[in-house]
Amino acid sequence: ESGDPQRTALLLRKAWTLYSVTPLYRFCRGRLRDYARLLSAFIAAERQKGLAVEVGVELDIRVTLSSLPELQGSEQDQPAVLVQLSSRSRASPKNSEDKILWSGCFCCVYGDDLSENMPEDFTCLPLFLANGAEGYMSVVGNWFQKTFDCIFRRLAISPFNLSWMVAMWAGCKVDKAASAVELVFSVPRLPQPLDISYAIHPEDARALWDTIQKTPGEITQEEVDVFMDCLYSHFHRHFKIRLSATKLVKVSTAIASAHCDGIVKMLHSQYLSGVLMLLTELAISQIQ
Repeated sequence: ESGDPQRTALLLRKAWTLYSVTPLYRFCRGRLRDYARLLSAFIAAERQKGLAVEVGVELDIRVTLSSLPELQGSEQDQPAVLVQLSSRSRASPKNSEDKILWSGCFCCVYGDDLSENMPEDFTCLPLFLANGAEGYMSVVGNWFQKTFDCIFRRLAISPFNLSWMVAMWAGCKVDKAASAVELVFSVPRLPQPLDISYAIHPEDARALWDTIQKTPGEITQEEVDVFMDCLYSHFHRHFKIRLSATKLVKVSTAIASAHCDGIVKMLHSQYLSGVLMLLTELAISQIQ
């Protein structure tokens, strides 16, 4: 991957909540410092109203907006924008480091379908990832919506897309010892919630995928269906449970994990842009 791995490492091994964002109107990348100052003033005003998180705690909240060109997929993509809220207690020593309270990242990785026909005054950054307290997300989201006439929507992940993710990621090779491929299924229509966890050794999952995939680097719906059917058949043979009657709610691999509620954790820097490309596609499909 191009770019500084230290800069993109901040996206790894954190639980990110996904949002889709409509194009930002008259967003100017050269004014990131101004936007940080305005957002900081907005957060301070919201805290005075008692609307922000951690009211009553004496914290100086600092807002930074920075560009992350490392997260571009193609030349048409807009560079990602990182938003960070950090704090330092007034009782802390002056030379102590600020504590990151909340992070958000606008990005577009191979979002050419949306970027191509975008009017000049609009900036296309359809995927937004948020890590931290929901109260901060609410305040930051409100400011961006009012300032750039955009809309944030929570981005859920369907069982259909989760099955694509586990098939794609199970076939990826990683250098170090990989964690198990795990699928979590929710059993419907029960008085009490019941989840079934199904773990597969990573080498077995990759060997299965290698026997199914016809063209390396290309994946078809038929191949994903065959992969899932094989896993379902194996589980039924051993436990007499038909997973096809349940709902796939979470997948975990050495590459990333994803939950149907739209919470993703990216684990491997080599495949970061690939995961973000898939999430950008989901965000664009929700906007269109």
